[in-house]
Amino acid sequence: MQNKIRTAVLLLATLASLSACNPTVTVQAPDKPITINMNIKIEHEIRVKVEKDLENVLSDNSGLY
Repeated sequence: MQNKIRTAVLLLATLASLSACNPTVTVQAPDKPITINMNIKIEHEIRVKVEKDLENVLSDNSGLY
């Protein structure tokens, strides 16, 4: 009879210790707004000018070809 009581107490202690180990995950929004710093270098204007100059050099009227 004492063996059954010991087993029951051991089982209850094991269940109590396992139920106390519940990990929790929380998701919270930040207090401050998110800042994204983007350093962008725009070279579109330079490329267009070079392409137009090349078209003028390589045109049929230039006499290069």
